[in-house]
Amino acid sequence: MTADARVLLEELRVRAAARAASASHALNELVHDRESSNDDDEHDPEGVTLSSEWSRLAALQGDAAAQLRQVDDALARLEAGAYGVCTSCGRPIPPARLDARPFAEHCVACAERLGR
Repeated sequence: MTADARVLLEELRVRAAARAASASHALNELVHDRESSNDDDEHDPEGVTLSSEWSRLAALQGDAAAQLRQVDDALARLEAGAYGVCTSCGRPIPPARLDARPFAEHCVACAERLGR
């Protein structure tokens, strides 16, 4: 399980890092493209507003960065020999939960109690 978990977590890390980089690149392009523009896109009925696109890209970047942190934390727990152990109660996290959420840090009962 540990070797399989490491492979899965590393794959998740690569995908999350790529999503974060892609969203960051798109945000940078949006800023660059709009630097010299005087368009009032907030009132343009034909397209997505700048603020809407900015919000969407920022949310994508934030979600990817959060997953990257979660995966990094799970990899650290794996290295420390604590992967699959609830950080709240110390009981094992069920394999089905780890299959669904490989970076889970809480067992089902603790996750429900904590609202996670």
